[in-house]
Amino acid sequence: MKVIIVGGGIGGLATAIGLRRAGHRVKIFERSSFLHEIGAAINICPNAARVLSHWGFNVELARVVTARQSIVAAGSSLKPLAEVDCSKCDEVYGAPWLLAHRVDLHSELQRLATAQEGPGIPADIVLNSKVVGYDASEGYVTLADGSVHGADLIVAADGVHTSAIHHVNGRATRPVATGSAVFRFLLSTEELPDDPSLEPHFGDGLMRIMAAEGVRRLVWYPCANLFRACIFCPLWLTTNVIAWDRSANVDDVLAQYHDFHPSILSIIRYCWMAAFLFPILTLCTGRRQISSGGHSYQGQGGAQAIEDAGALSVIFTQLPTEPTADEIRDRLAVFERVRIKRASAIQVTSNVGQDEAWKIREHAQKYMPEGVDVPTSPSEFMEHNFRYDVLQDSRQHLEAFLVKS
Repeated sequence: MKVIIVGGGIGGLATAIGLRRAGHRVKIFERSSFLHEIGAAINICPNAARVLSHWGFNVELARVVTARQSIVAAGSSLKPLAEVDCSKCDEVYGAPWLLAHRVDLHSELQRLATAQEGPGIPADIVLNSKVVGYDASEGYVTLADGSVHGADLIVAADGVHTSAIHHVNGRATRPVATGSAVFRFLLSTEELPDDPSLEPHFGDGLMRIMAAEGVRRLVWYPCANLFRACIFCPLWLTTNVIAWDRSANVDDVLAQYHDFHPSILSIIRYCWMAAFLFPILTLCTGRRQISSGGHSYQGQGGAQAIEDAGALSVIFTQLPTEPTADEIRDRLAVFERVRIKRASAIQVTSNVGQDEAWKIREHAQKYMPEGVDVPTSPSEFMEHNFRYDVLQDSRQHLEAFLVKS
């Protein structure tokens, strides 16, 4: 089967790996003139790490850090509100919880997608190729240069600004601004000030979440072989305008986190002076395709894109050499049955902190598995998010489909 993937980010490369391994010929159209990820750090949660491990993901090349402990604490007093031992994730969930620099993750995914060695035909990545039009019924994409390219399957993995939704659903779906902007800092832990009060906050494999009322959260964890730490700092900005380059100064941040512990304020001051900043606006939309690549309180944006890829890699096996359009549509229907409720539940719960599940319980419950309640605590969210095995779920759905057909 011939596959076109629009977008060469984490989701696009993961999909290329999965479909390459399933025996398909994959071409990626990437709009930029270079192929590398930008940004700070990313969780590779066990539900995603399980898929990557199955594909031969090299944790050493990706310089990942294994999460060992997660602590949610009150920002004002540092009093722990919840502590979870993450060191046994591999035993409990069948895969570790990995913490990575986005650039390192992207590089390893690119290697797996394009290397000569490994199952299937290496994916072909075409740069400077902006897709401006889709023909969903006939299976064509049109590039900005006017050229038209066809495939048996087209996968849009080009993020929140994709135009594919309009062509698939017949109408555009716009992201909705929440008014909350997230500033991400990437800093070298070796360059932290010589201050004993800061040392306990940056332990080996420690993910720390400082919480207060509303959207106020500070989240940080190590990445890139412990030499860097990533800190996420949400700010509430009174605006309904979506922008990806909002500015703020240290006084804006300190004003919103004024009641936090002095050591936390010291970290904020230092970050603003010494670190790289990556402002990302938090989004809330009603479409699963958007949520797969977004940032969220669950830290599952990248993981859901990888789950999508894992599902495609299983569901598009055992196909005829030249599948008909109907056969491909049938497999896409199986994919939707696997993904729609799972991804929707993650998206809805991602709109609030793990200590605020009551705000979205009614909305999220309709997407939960039968007999399963919406999680209400960090440990329950970990069980719901991490335990899920998309490869196994996809195999079961595919087997049921093949029996019926």
